[in-house]
Amino acid sequence: MNDHSPLRSAWTESLERGQAPNAAALRAHLRAVHRDHAGFTETCARACRDAAGRTSYDWLAEVVPEGIAAQVLDLACGSGPLLKILHDRKAGLRLTGVDMCPEELALARAQLPVGAARLMQAEAQDMAQIPDGSVDAVLCHWALTLMDPVAPVLDEVRRVLAPGGRFAALVDGPMEAAPGYAGVHDLIYGHVQAELPGYGVVDLGDPRVRGADSLSDLVRAAFPDATVTVETGVVAMEGPANDVAEAAAGFFYAAFILSPARRVRMLADLAGLLAIPGTAQGRFAMPINRLLVTT
Repeated sequence: MNDHSPLRSAWTESLERGQAPNAAALRAHLRAVHRDHAGFTETCARACRDAAGRTSYDWLAEVVPEGIAAQVLDLACGSGPLLKILHDRKAGLRLTGVDMCPEELALARAQLPVGAARLMQAEAQDMAQIPDGSVDAVLCHWALTLMDPVAPVLDEVRRVLAPGGRFAALVDGPMEAAPGYAGVHDLIYGHVQAELPGYGVVDLGDPRVRGADSLSDLVRAAFPDATVTVETGVVAMEGPANDVAEAAAGFFYAAFILSPARRVRMLADLAGLLAIPGTAQGRFAMPINRLLVTT
């Protein structure tokens, strides 16, 4: 996060008035975050690994079958880290990335080898450029949680998937799965709510995506004949406490709401919370769920 001025949008203005923001305000808010801080999700996600040494991108990429020239869609591809992993590790894949933010797509074009992927700007609820039944696997890294309405997204995924295709999404896991995560969440939200009390009362996206059971029910309604599983994992990062606090806070959209002075206080408190006793190091652990739909 290079510009630390507090983000204000129609979404935050609705909260300030005590109103529930609509879906258009949510999308405009997300666009504003990614416009001003393109690529920010990579910093924490690339640094956090599970017990097997995998990042959340790696775990999601495992869903793509080996040894076939599959057509793969990265939905809400952002700055392209998942596309880069797929290009480097799985030869012969035909890759497409879709994102609603031109600033993120510009980063993806700069970071990916020429011709590695077809990139297009679109919202997940309307991917008309992609033909019916043309995709073997749809992957979505930590963006399904933010989409509202989410049912049309699932309908679009079902439409573009070929028979026997796979849809996998990486979303928030249960807080209790990662030691200390609830404390990090509450600390950041406490600072944000001191400046914007309505934040968290209405959260970003559809809350059903944040629970394994409610997510499974939501997806089964869109894919009634598919096999649906939700697996829980934990990824973590360690390093100098101040650096870990900066990276961890940058993964929370709430942190972009803070004024510069409040942000400094939040980061100091967070570094203290994440500090490993007796060292200058810090540790941050994050729970993740991997949704897998096999049609």
